[in-house]
Amino acid sequence: MTESNLDRGIIFVLRILMGWTFLYAGASQIWENFDTAGFLNHVVTFHRFFSIFAQPAVLPVTDFLVKWGHLLIGLSLISGLLVRVSGPFGILLMITYYFAHMKFPYIEENVNFLVDYHLVYATVIVYLIAHRAGHVWGLDGLVERLRLSDEYPLLRPLVG
Repeated sequence: MTESNLDRGIIFVLRILMGWTFLYAGASQIWENFDTAGFLNHVVTFHRFFSIFAQPAVLPVTDFLVKWGHLLIGLSLISGLLVRVSGPFGILLMITYYFAHMKFPYIEENVNFLVDYHLVYATVIVYLIAHRAGHVWGLDGLVERLRLSDEYPLLRPLVG
């Protein structure tokens, strides 16, 4: 796919903005010792499903995955490394948060009708994956050009 300089600039800016969103969320959750139980116990839609992740035996794993997942997705997007790997996890998080905030047909206390920023973010990440955003001034393009991908063909789909 050939993009103009404007297209490449937009892809780069969207990648950095989404990366910063995840990176900041993860860093602040780690720094402030964020507890996902408070969030999970106040979910309205699919409460029974989300409460599974708030059970005492599962909660430490949930906390770890949420905090470090945000941070690693953010680092991946900002650096442009493994965007194909981190992108689907970012989409999964955004869709999960979308349903967690839903009081059908409203999202977050009648503020949004059917659509909120979680869906927008998920769509942006789909766009970034589809346009190989890690190759636009990112490390995916560099890694793909290295001989590593020739020596280890399993790396190619991760950065391709």
